[in-house]
Amino acid sequence: MGIQKDRVRLNIGGRIFETTATTLANAGRNSVFGAMFDDSWNFQFNNSDQYFIDRNPDCFAVLLDLLRTGELYIPANIPEKLLYREALFYGLLDHIRSAKWGQFDGNRLKHSKSVMGRAPGDGTAIRAGPDGGCCVAHGSMVHVYDWMLEEHPPIHLDYQRVNDVGWVDPGNIVVSACERLGRGDGGMGLFNSSTGELRWKFQVTHENQVKSYTGGALSFSSGDYRLFASCKGRSNEYGIGVWDQITGKQIDFFYEPTGWSHLGDADKLQWLQGTNCLMVATWFPRKDNCYISLLDFRDKKSMVWSWSDMGAPVTADGRRVRDAIAMEENSSICVVNEYEGLGFMDLRSRAASVRWSSRSRLMEGKMPDEACYPKLALHDGQLFSSMNDSISVFCGPDWVLTSRLRRTYGGSICDFSIGGDRLFALHSEENVFDIWETPSPPII
Repeated sequence: MGIQKDRVRLNIGGRIFETTATTLANAGRNSVFGAMFDDSWNFQFNNSDQYFIDRNPDCFAVLLDLLRTGELYIPANIPEKLLYREALFYGLLDHIRSAKWGQFDGNRLKHSKSVMGRAPGDGTAIRAGPDGGCCVAHGSMVHVYDWMLEEHPPIHLDYQRVNDVGWVDPGNIVVSACERLGRGDGGMGLFNSSTGELRWKFQVTHENQVKSYTGGALSFSSGDYRLFASCKGRSNEYGIGVWDQITGKQIDFFYEPTGWSHLGDADKLQWLQGTNCLMVATWFPRKDNCYISLLDFRDKKSMVWSWSDMGAPVTADGRRVRDAIAMEENSSICVVNEYEGLGFMDLRSRAASVRWSSRSRLMEGKMPDEACYPKLALHDGQLFSSMNDSISVFCGPDWVLTSRLRRTYGGSICDFSIGGDRLFALHSEENVFDIWETPSPPII
């Protein structure tokens, strides 16, 4: 990178700043300063001896110090919102976020903040956004928070219960909801995360007719921008629908095969990018038994792997599957029961059975006081499992328990989500959610 070391003079709102081209290059190509460099990162001087930018000079002094040192210090006389607004103008919000908290590591997470909701006790799902914000589903509403945890206008669904939510990108959220009989509502919609406005609905077409349906679990593929959702219609529209995230057009539908009546009622979908398959899982109490399948969406749509506990006796300690997550790196599926016992199934075997890991059992046979069943998440080689008011972190080839996150306020954790280098945990009793962050490493 051929960056020149020449000094640069900037006039910011009438105040003169001197810095170097190297410091400004730290802002990156997508910043205001990135446009001042050519393709070889040589600084392009204008005809005058300085650049004039009509912005707040006090905030710029903080941002320039951030570019120089990598550290963020906000003086007491500068409101954080004002600084973030200026950082947005310069294209430095990612630098702000990186300075406020570090790269995600489950074993180094610290509780940062708790946010109280508006409707105690009815939170059903929380989803982390790609930029450090989140959204929380409450009954027929979705509350949206940006990365500064400022709440945006909520998404209202006119008393249709929300089943799942997911982020397409920082500006757009998909919401799936129950159908209301006699009204033709329900299904799924794409909403603006800043305003809560509906952009379009995702329609299901069956035999060249648009059908009303209940939208369920969601999943997204990052490579080709596909959206997957479990769908339950009134006639034969039971299965997994596929839409283009950008246009909203339906591009495929996987109908339930004979003998498998769980696709339209799925509790969880997970797209597996490496194998081009979709994991579909349904468990008690939505169904009497647990069903897990892998669907191949290439030219010949097929169910390439499946497992069910149908016909298997329920063990004395109640090892009934409550959540599942596929792990492509070791070709397995991890499941968890209500005691937070972890089990594993080999995806390379068509006759797979659950191999329960005794070293991971943490509850020693105690049932939870509330019906908040464990949830699983996988992030950068670390496995996370919620139970009661805590989240356990497992690492290594044998998935050894390495740390536990716990807060004493809000009751059991009914859902949690990881994204934007943050972990969000939603509690059941007080409708409060916690934010966990990895502290930034010290700069020596």
